[in-house]
Amino acid sequence: MTGKSAPVPGLGELTPDLSLLPKIPIGYARKHLLLPCRNPAGEAVLLSGKPETREAIDEMRFLAGLSRVVAASPEDVLARIDAAYERSQTPEREIVEGLSGEWDLDVAATIEETRDLLDSPDEAPVIRFVHSVLFRAIRDRSSDIHFEPYEKELAVRNRVDGILYNMVTAPRKWHAPAVSRVKVMAGLDIAERRLPQDGRIRIRMGGKEIDIRVSTVPTSFGERAVLRLLDRTNVVVGLSDLGLSPPELSLIERFLSRSSGIVLVTGPTGSGKTTTLYAALRRLDSGTKNIITIEDPVEYQIRGIGQIQVNPKIHLTFANGLRSILRQDPDIIMVGEIRDAETAEIAIQASLTGHLVLSTLHTNDAASAVTRLVDMGIEPFLVASSLSAVVAQRLVRRLCPACKAAYAPTPEEARGIGLQSPPSAPFYRPAGCEKCLHTGYSGRIALFEILPADETVRTAILTRSDADGIRALAVSRGMRTLLAAGAEKVQAGVTSAEEVLRVTQED
Repeated sequence: MTGKSAPVPGLGELTPDLSLLPKIPIGYARKHLLLPCRNPAGEAVLLSGKPETREAIDEMRFLAGLSRVVAASPEDVLARIDAAYERSQTPEREIVEGLSGEWDLDVAATIEETRDLLDSPDEAPVIRFVHSVLFRAIRDRSSDIHFEPYEKELAVRNRVDGILYNMVTAPRKWHAPAVSRVKVMAGLDIAERRLPQDGRIRIRMGGKEIDIRVSTVPTSFGERAVLRLLDRTNVVVGLSDLGLSPPELSLIERFLSRSSGIVLVTGPTGSGKTTTLYAALRRLDSGTKNIITIEDPVEYQIRGIGQIQVNPKIHLTFANGLRSILRQDPDIIMVGEIRDAETAEIAIQASLTGHLVLSTLHTNDAASAVTRLVDMGIEPFLVASSLSAVVAQRLVRRLCPACKAAYAPTPEEARGIGLQSPPSAPFYRPAGCEKCLHTGYSGRIALFEILPADETVRTAILTRSDADGIRALAVSRGMRTLLAAGAEKVQAGVTSAEEVLRVTQED
C-alpha cells in the first residue's frame, strides 16, 4: 500500500448527480470531499473522501436528500468533484466562486466580521446558504425575501410579481446564525433580539447593484427578517412605458403640463405608484424647472432632481421636509406619500401657490382619494380648488407567452370582469413552464383608472358627495374603471380573468 485508500468496487459505475450540484457550493464540496452521485440502479448515494466528517455528511444529506454513503480515496473524490462542477456550470457555483468579486467592498468587510461573530459548526453552510438565497432571489426578480422561524424549521420565502412563494426550508438551528449574518451586513445590533430593527445593505451581484432594506421583528419563535430588494441598475421608465392607452397617456401629460395643482397616484402598497411618479418626474425634467422630492426611501437617483430622504430620527418628516422645500424656489414638488393631515394641508397649499405637486395616497380607487382628503380634515373647497387629477392603479401579472392556454370563458366569468356576454375571442389562463418558473406568469403590467377633477367633479366635492357618488359621476363622463381596464387586458390575452379579479375585487 502506498497510503492511498483501496479502490472501491464499482466506483467507476457511479455518476455525479448534476441536478443536485446547485444545492452544494463547490468550495464546501472540495473542503469536505463530498459528491452526490447515482449508482446504475438510479439510487442516490454520497461519495465521501473523509468518512470521519460525520457532521458535514449529515449536512450534505439534508441539502441533497441523500442517505447512503460510499467511501473512496480523497484523490479520487477531489478529481470527480472538479470534473462534475466543470460540467455543471451551476448558478450555485457561479455565486460561490464569484462572490468576492461581486460584492461591494463595504459589504465584503462586513462579511469578515460576520464570520468572526458566527463562530459555530454551521458557519460555512449557513453563510453560503444566505448568499444562495440572495442570488436566487435576484435571479428570480424577487421584490422581497422572508426569513420566517417556526418551531421546527426556518422557512424562506420570496415574493415574485406580487405573490409569495416558498423558496426553501432549512434546519431550525440555522435560523439564529442566518438572521445574525443578515443583521451584521445591515449594520444592526445582533445582540438585540427583543426590539424591531431596520437597516440597509448594498451589494453588487451579477453586474447588478442591489439595495436591500432589512426589517427584523421579534416573534415567539425568534427574529423574523424581511428583506426588500431594489435593483438600482434599473432605468427609470418613461410614461409611454407604463402601459397607458393613448387617450390615458394624453390625459396625464395634459395634467403634468400645468404649472400648478396637485396630481395624486393611489393604490395599495406594491401597486407601482412610485414607478408612475418617477416616470412623471422624468417627463417633467426638461432642465428648465427646479424639481425637488421628499421620499421614504429614495428608490432611484434621477439626474437633475433634488431628492430628500425622510429621516424621523432627526425629525425630518414629510411635513417638515415639505416646508423646507417651499423655501428652495421649487417649480415641481414630489411628496412620496401623504400620510397625515399636516402633510396634506401643506401639499395643497403649495399647489395653490404656483407649484405643481405630485404625491400618493393609499386608497382603493380614484374617487376614494377625494373623500380621504376631506376625511383628513381638509376643507372641500381647498380640495376642489387644488386637485387636478387622481390616478388609481394596480399591477397584474402578465401571462407567460410561452405557455398560456386558450379557453372559452363562461358567461359568469365574462360578467365577473364586467362584460355583458362572453366575447368571440378566447380568454387565456396560466399553464406553467420552465421559462416562467412554472407559475404561468412572467412580469407585470399596470391597470389605470384616471379621474380628472373637472367642473362637474369639483361641484360634487364642494357638496361633499361620497366616493360612490363621485365614482358614478366620473364613469358617466367617460372614466374607465380598474375593472374595465383589466377586462381589456384579459381580452387582449395579456393577463387572466382570475388575476384581474384578484387585484380589483376589493373595489
